[in-house]
Amino acid sequence: MAKSQDSLPKYYRIGQDIIESIRAGELSPGERTPSENDLIERYGVSNTTARRALARLEQTGWARRVKGRGTFVCARAVERSVDRILSFTRNMLQEGREPSTEVLDVQTRRRGRSLTIHGRTYRLRGPVCVIERMRYADGTPMMKETRYIAERFCPGIEERDLTGSLYAIYRDYGVELTEIQQMLSAVTLEAGELDWFGLREPVPAFCVEGVTFCGKELILEMERSIYRGDMYRFLVRASDSRPEAEAEQ
Repeated sequence: MAKSQDSLPKYYRIGQDIIESIRAGELSPGERTPSENDLIERYGVSNTTARRALARLEQTGWARRVKGRGTFVCARAVERSVDRILSFTRNMLQEGREPSTEVLDVQTRRRGRSLTIHGRTYRLRGPVCVIERMRYADGTPMMKETRYIAERFCPGIEERDLTGSLYAIYRDYGVELTEIQQMLSAVTLEAGELDWFGLREPVPAFCVEGVTFCGKELILEMERSIYRGDMYRFLVRASDSRPEAEAEQ
């Protein structure tokens, strides 16, 4: 274990060692982690310390404990920040995953679309290109998205290769994203929705609805995307923007 971590509790350092083994691919999803006895023998610690190290793996989402069988490596959840404009493709690459896309449907509609977020209703002018896609990471279905794109900014986008990043296509049109307004809600995947992800039992999911701007009051697209709740974590960063004296009151 690294000397720089010597001040940290033993259980924490042991947990970090196992996490590094998972990150390095030495332990794969579904594979059993070292047992309590393995850790006791390897590190010369008590069973309480070994148990806390394994509990930390479970608490941080790296592994799950199966009663009577042991602790097993989980398929690592992807982290997505809600305060950054980041494409799915880039997000997956940053997480060390291989992204891919299946285009389910593409059509052009003359009518626009409206969407209410945080109490404000936004209206996207028609015609719009409606694109439905499944997004994968290492071959695992992660997200189903429906995007409504303003044809006036991206004419003929339906003829493009839509299996990659739409943000890259927008750049080809000379369109720069300036702002995204999004709303995140918890839903449950049921009935036909489960088929999208190859699942049988209802599972929790995240629904993200958003409006993307390419200038002041210029709406480029609207989105409704469903993310697997067991495969995603959304990160929220917040800071106190009040003056220091006021913030301390």
